[in-house]
Amino acid sequence: MTFGEDSSFVLFPLGERRFALPAETVTELARPGRLQTFPHRTPMMTGVLARRGKIVPVSDIAVALIGPEAPPRKFYLIANRKFGTRQEWTAVPVTGECELLTCAPAPPDDEHPPYVIALLPISPETVEVVSLERLIALEGGE
Repeated sequence: MTFGEDSSFVLFPLGERRFALPAETVTELARPGRLQTFPHRTPMMTGVLARRGKIVPVSDIAVALIGPEAPPRKFYLIANRKFGTRQEWTAVPVTGECELLTCAPAPPDDEHPPYVIALLPISPETVEVVSLERLIALEGGE
């Protein structure tokens, strides 16, 4: 990521807060489908969805980002994430509609967790840009 130059991001809500993913990683915003769960899942991997002929793992990152009192999620943000040497779709449950934003990101400071890869200064808030790979790896979701 290049800091100080305009880039595109998808902002998504989780409760009262907003977070962002780099736009080039996002495929679509989808209405909830039928979530298939399994008895042997990881803390973040809550199940899978069938989407456009593919099996898509669902990574519920809300608890890691905002805590255990995360409100119900209404949509799935479908994003590409690197998994080893390949990329795969991951469904991220979000609490509302998303928006596209173009702005110049700033680097995060040492106070932010390692999964925050940039900050978007959007008055009156600062939105954290997260790395799905780092977040899922830190939370033991693989």
